[in-house]
Amino acid sequence: MLDIKIERTAAPKEKPADETKLGFGHIFTDHMFIMNYDTGMGWHDARIVPYGEISLSPAAMCLHYGQEIFEGLKAYRTADGSIQLFRPDENFKRMNVSAERMVIPKLNEQDCLDGLLALLNIEKDWVPHTEGASLYIRPFIISTDPYVGVRPADHYMFMIILSPSGAYYSTGLNPVKIYVEDKYVRAVRGGTGFAKTAANYAISLAGQDEAHKQDYEQVLWLDGVERKYVEEVGSMNIFFVIDGEVITPALTGSVLSGITRKSAIEVCRDKGYKVTERRISIEEVAQAYDSGKLDEVFGTGTAAVISPVGHLKWGDKIMEINDNKIGPVSQMLYDTMTGIQWGKIEDKYGWIFPVK
Repeated sequence: MLDIKIERTAAPKEKPADETKLGFGHIFTDHMFIMNYDTGMGWHDARIVPYGEISLSPAAMCLHYGQEIFEGLKAYRTADGSIQLFRPDENFKRMNVSAERMVIPKLNEQDCLDGLLALLNIEKDWVPHTEGASLYIRPFIISTDPYVGVRPADHYMFMIILSPSGAYYSTGLNPVKIYVEDKYVRAVRGGTGFAKTAANYAISLAGQDEAHKQDYEQVLWLDGVERKYVEEVGSMNIFFVIDGEVITPALTGSVLSGITRKSAIEVCRDKGYKVTERRISIEEVAQAYDSGKLDEVFGTGTAAVISPVGHLKWGDKIMEINDNKIGPVSQMLYDTMTGIQWGKIEDKYGWIFPVK
């Protein structure tokens, strides 16, 4: 069991009075978890302290060379008041995959879980009681050496912060509009596309900005070599239902291995759908649309869970999918996965982790 020092805040914040107006990612709880790494000592000094600013040298390597990784998961309050997590072990496994790619020392995954549970037990009153709201959890690691030079750092901070949050999209489960980016690229095989690192998201901002200028919420990225194969949306993995078959891009090294993606595939197969992970071109998607076989498009991710796509814009071509309505596969996945997450239906997959 991880030895964790605890310093409680002397000035607790007032919790949001109206949980229907939480928004996403801008309210933070009273405490945070921190653990340090120093070469020769390993990961050490696990502690929970009041949430607040941290001190970094202006020369801290994370500010200059982007050696950083993060994760995202949620805590859910069930109808009986208990709190539970959805597959947290998968998040910390993936964090170590990202760490290896970014040359960051790996963490003991059980220590991460112990630290998170200790933090949640202190902050349990911050987990929203309102249906659809949850406590967003952001674990991350930054390099902290005060050194301007390109090399792996010798010193790191692992932190977990918590944010009570409502729906990721203000429109809720209504279909979103997605713009296909064909000028910029996000990732290539051999790069960092499969890692959850800050650089991937900074790279995506130009495409995201262009999408917003055209009144689209998200960007669908194509492969970085041939510029024709679908990869992922900025904050989600992507799925297409073509003539009854559920298709999603294969994990070839430039696509994030989403935990919601993985869960959606398992649920679909369990429900009897044919699911294929393979390369799929944007031209194939357009042809399926033209022939009336593009039944649904949806994204999967921790923040939105399932996000149906109602409009897909590729160049001058605008595809309206399923009359801009959520489709049966998207609805089934949303109902099943949120039902499990909030304890409304049986978790026959063994995905739920109770917070005691």
